[in-house]
Amino acid sequence: MADMAGPGMSDEDVGAQLQRLDELLSEVESVPGPAGEIAVDAVSTLAGVYGEALQRALACTVGEARDRFLEDELLRHLLVLHDIHPDPVEVRVARAVGDLAPVVAEQGGHVEFAGLDGEVATIRLSASGCGSQGLGDAVREAVLGIAPELSDVMVVAAQKNQAAFIPLDLVAARPSLDGAQP
Repeated sequence: MADMAGPGMSDEDVGAQLQRLDELLSEVESVPGPAGEIAVDAVSTLAGVYGEALQRALACTVGEARDRFLEDELLRHLLVLHDIHPDPVEVRVARAVGDLAPVVAEQGGHVEFAGLDGEVATIRLSASGCGSQGLGDAVREAVLGIAPELSDVMVVAAQKNQAAFIPLDLVAARPSLDGAQP
């Protein structure tokens, strides 16, 4: 993922700050009475204003700048949080799976986006060997990273191609010259 944090916080530091923010918001929400309600309302209003600012900033970007904007982990997360990401979840998941395909293929596997059912994405993965479970976990993590609004990512085993059954008598039988079957 692109790290546009530049001179500011790293993606890891931002993650730690977001975790701390969740903890603080939980505390604020548990404050009883009018003071707690006012605090929650203030945070909600502030988040709404920031969401509007983010939407306006996105509207000002084009080309490579827009691509970098959408690739940044924090900005992507905020766009999803404010329900203003320009790409639908299906498109983002399909893109993430497509990006993973060469890596999975290097390990002898195949990955494909099977579909979306509500907030659950299904990914088909064919992999073998001792690292296949780790590969499934990595696929799940990558998809949730690109589409954090999903409640789950189900990584299922891809169906192996079934060989077509051809009865031996059809294989052994030779047609006659007049086209009649023996």
